[in-house]
Amino acid sequence: MNQNKLFQLTRIRFALCYALVMGLILGVSAFGFYRAVFHAHVVALDSEIESVAGTIHDSIELKLKQPGRLEPIVQQLFPNISTCVIGANCIQQSADSKRHFLGAINTGNYYIRFFDNSGRLIATGGSYPDGISTVLNNQKWEFIKDINGRDYHQITLRLHTQNNQEWGYFQIGKSLQEFNYYLDSVKLFIALGLPIVTVMISAASWWLSGLAMQPIYQSYRQIQQFTADAAHELRTPLAATGATVESALFMPQLLEEETRDILQTIHRQNQRLTTLVVDLLMLARLDRQPIKQRDICCLNEIVSDLIEEFEAMATAAGIKLTPVIQAHQSLTIIGNSDQLYRLISNLIVNAIQYTPPSGEVMVFLNRTDYYAVIKVQDTGIGIPQNELSRICDRFYRVNSDRSRSTGGSGLGLAIVQAIVRAHQGKLNVESELGKGSTFTIQLPFHATPLNSLTIPPFKPFKWLYRAFRKSKY
Repeated sequence: MNQNKLFQLTRIRFALCYALVMGLILGVSAFGFYRAVFHAHVVALDSEIESVAGTIHDSIELKLKQPGRLEPIVQQLFPNISTCVIGANCIQQSADSKRHFLGAINTGNYYIRFFDNSGRLIATGGSYPDGISTVLNNQKWEFIKDINGRDYHQITLRLHTQNNQEWGYFQIGKSLQEFNYYLDSVKLFIALGLPIVTVMISAASWWLSGLAMQPIYQSYRQIQQFTADAAHELRTPLAATGATVESALFMPQLLEEETRDILQTIHRQNQRLTTLVVDLLMLARLDRQPIKQRDICCLNEIVSDLIEEFEAMATAAGIKLTPVIQAHQSLTIIGNSDQLYRLISNLIVNAIQYTPPSGEVMVFLNRTDYYAVIKVQDTGIGIPQNELSRICDRFYRVNSDRSRSTGGSGLGLAIVQAIVRAHQGKLNVESELGKGSTFTIQLPFHATPLNSLTIPPFKPFKWLYRAFRKSKY
């Protein structure tokens, strides 16, 4: 396949399309994963900050007496608290080891700010960032940056006095340094993982495109082989006919006997062409058209008729043709009688043609619980084991010279297989070289064929018998 430029380019395009689509899906999935991780951690961070803020709010709100005035007992709850004066910096309180404080603020990641009702900053505490805005923002949640570009996330809550007056506001925020470190690691993982996975996807795309193209390439090769074989089969009778006509044209005059021989030759070649075209047309229709006519077919009658019809052909070849009806009752199935007639007749003709004189061909008819079983067994030349898988290929012959001498085109078993499939049956071949072959057909009693067609009645094979006796073209 790689040596064929058309299929090579198709495989490359198919692999590229697959890789691009999978890469796009992977990229969108990676972005969605990052956004999901970000959202989950923001929700967890909000919950943590809100929990700490709620604890602080409940701890200090009952201790506030006057609006805008921070009570001394409140200052004792927090370490390193700074009071702010208008027009001046916040004044840092001296550290006292005997103070009680909230552990969450002492972790080094939190800061706290107090504002009065007018929005003036009163006090700060904790790990207060440098250079953040001192203007009160009434939004509950806010992301801010300090002068060094570090990120913080803060919440703003309203405070009330003991007599339910509005005291002011307080804000508590947390550094996002750990949060950003985690997100950076996720970004690094995605940035490094995407190219690696993309390379893996590209390799998998190339491999999968090869697998996907393999059946198409095999079909293409089969079509090529079929076209070459069909052209060869058509060329032989056409060449023979052309040569016969050309030789007749060069004769100054033709005797009646010579004219008859020429016409017989042309007729035989025409018959061969007609048979080949009919077989090809039937195979094409068997592959694509559903069955149009389904009847109740009695296999006993079909086998009996064919045994009687081919008795003379078998006798002329010195072969014993024996029916073995093992079913005690008539076997009837739902199918196309003309197709079943062609199915069994092809097997019998093949068995007679490939069995030497004094041999025997037996036709068995039996049944199982769900299938009618037709078996054609001969004592012929047999089929090599390495050829069994190909004997149903169109135009394939195990012995080309012998097939051509008997007038075969290599379509008989292909038609058998197509008809069996059309009736949802099974075909099994057993053979031993030099000892004979056994073809076993299993046809279900009740089935709805998937693909089949109504073919013209394929009645007596008298022309085959005549061709077999003359054995020349």
